[in-house]
Amino acid sequence: MEEDACEVVFEGADRGTPKEPPLPPGAISYARSLPRDKAMQQEVLIAYQMNGRDLPRDHGYPVRAIVPGHYGMASVKWLTRIYAVREPFRGYWQTSDYGYWDYLDGKPVRRALAEMKLKSEIARPRVYETLASNQVYTVSGAAWAGETEVTEVTVSTDGGQTWAEAEFLDPAQRHAWRRWKFDWLTPKKPGQYILLARAKDANGSVQPDKHDQNYGSYVINHPLPIEVFVDNLGRPGR
Repeated sequence: MEEDACEVVFEGADRGTPKEPPLPPGAISYARSLPRDKAMQQEVLIAYQMNGRDLPRDHGYPVRAIVPGHYGMASVKWLTRIYAVREPFRGYWQTSDYGYWDYLDGKPVRRALAEMKLKSEIARPRVYETLASNQVYTVSGAAWAGETEVTEVTVSTDGGQTWAEAEFLDPAQRHAWRRWKFDWLTPKKPGQYILLARAKDANGSVQPDKHDQNYGSYVINHPLPIEVFVDNLGRPGR
């Protein structure tokens, strides 16, 4: 790669015309770029097999990119071309779509979605699940981050008024989920309760309370409420 290259572009075989404006003048290929430093890291792979077998077509056969720490749209499938560029790539799928609004010198600019934001997710219980009152129920889920490690997860069972620390089930490992659990003694009083989980990373960042509208419908990384019902007739959830 030449010394003045700043990005590496990955182009896939999928080609067509987007359905939502702004529309390009004709059919375009799906293409995304990575900063040179990220593209050259050992963890960024060109994969041709999964679990010892050739990639299935749905997963990008014959070869695809794997870009840990970045959102999935960076891991381009059905690769047909990889090339370096000397100026930032401004393709449709990097600016018009799969992009977000940022500010430079007070003016709005479009930037590409890239590193994953810190996030935690409750997997159990399900939304609107009914739990038995005055029983220990194990709330469980997972948390992850982009280029850093998740170091703490706290859980609220009262809609965010109070928080308590959860227990990790996995060690911290770069680009891997960390599963966690929290044993909750459900209230004696029947009713509706709102559960939330919130993560913290090694840089001291904490999940935001609200969605950043500059990301549009992407990057939903604020704590999502799980509403449950506690009932005297519910079944224990051990």
